[in-house]
Formats: sequence, C-alpha cells, structure tokens
Amino acid sequence: MRRSPLVSGIIYMVLGLLFIYIAIQNIQREQTWGMFTYFLIIIATFDFGSGLRMIAIHFKNKKLMNKK
Repeated sequence: MRRSPLVSGIIYMVLGLLFIYIAIQNIQREQTWGMFTYFLIIIATFDFGSGLRMIAIHFKNKKLMNKK
C-alpha cells in the first residue's frame, strides 16, 4: 500500500519543525550558531521544501482526477 503525497508532505513538515526545534535548543545551550546548527537548519529547509512539494502534488493530482 502506497502512502498518499499529502501524508508524506505532512510527515516532512513535522520533521522540518522537529529539526528547527532541535536547532533552537542547540542555540540556547551553546549561546552561538555552530556548524551543527547550520546543518539542522539546512535539513529543515529541505524537509519543508519537500513537504510543500508533496502537498502541491497531492492537490494537483486531486484536481486532475476531478476533471476526468
């Protein structure tokens, strides 16, 4: 059974929020922006981008199915 693009998009968005939360905690603990913090922010950006893309694909597919 395949997962819907909407579910995958939501999972990616939640992972992005998790990485942002961990990055904020890292900044508060170390009082500086380290390399690990930048890495977490980059991963969160990729997750948000993928999540938005998957959600857009879901609605695009839904629109195409309704036209048929």
